[in-house]
Amino acid sequence: MSTRCSPRSGPGNWPRVTGVNSYLIAELIGEGLNRREARWLVEEFMTGADSDSIRSLRLAARRRLDGEPLQYVIGHWPFRGLDLDLDPRVLIPRPETEELVSVALGELRALGPEPSLVVDLGCGSGAIGLALLQESQRVGSSVALIAVDASREALNVAEMNAVKHGLGSVSFVQSSWFDALDESLRASFDLIVANPPYVGVEEFETLDEVLKYEPRRALVAQSSRGVEGLADLETIILQAPAWLAVGGSLVVEHGRDQRAAVLELAHEARLGQVSDLEDLSGHARILVARRC
Repeated sequence: MSTRCSPRSGPGNWPRVTGVNSYLIAELIGEGLNRREARWLVEEFMTGADSDSIRSLRLAARRRLDGEPLQYVIGHWPFRGLDLDLDPRVLIPRPETEELVSVALGELRALGPEPSLVVDLGCGSGAIGLALLQESQRVGSSVALIAVDASREALNVAEMNAVKHGLGSVSFVQSSWFDALDESLRASFDLIVANPPYVGVEEFETLDEVLKYEPRRALVAQSSRGVEGLADLETIILQAPAWLAVGGSLVVEHGRDQRAAVLELAHEARLGQVSDLEDLSGHARILVARRC
């Protein structure tokens, strides 16, 4: 889980710590929280020096000490320029997914100034699509977004985040990947972007217990072609050409051991200008392919 910045402000920009808050931070550290998380929780929940605020703080600290992710305890978390509301209906966005957005923005810029139609498959909290929309609008680009998720509950969170940030030009569709999209949208998307489930069933059982707080359907995919966690990636990559406009791009996140498989799928789908990029940790992570 990313804990690189404070939910409201960066390190060094916290509000002045009062004597009461200093005492509470020390108390939470004594109970087992690290100093940074203790301070974030005090900042979030101590809206006043009253007993209700203290009670809320201690309940939040207990949830965190019991193993619940900090992002769910706080209820929101920064993602690029967004402050996303989060809860267990949606996956917690990771730092490598911020890199995915940067790559996707590069693909949009390469298309030029014309209006673009983007689909975010498996949108979850809306992190990827809403970040693309917000950052495109900041530079005067015209982007229309369709946010897709199989979970109605996840779409509710994404809709809430769109309203929170005043982002229009977005439609929400309940669909398993492309299945429920209107047929009139075929061959019309300038960008298809996705961070689908790509953790294998067996692999999931070996990972950090904290992941079990997140929606399993957003993390775990079935195996295909002898590769763990490949099934949803296979569906997206093979079906993408039918939905991309000529010159449009597919940008999709995948697991560190799936590079060979996703490249093979992209070539099988006859997508051109295929590349696979590494994340900042040096792991294979982002497939980029264009429809020629």
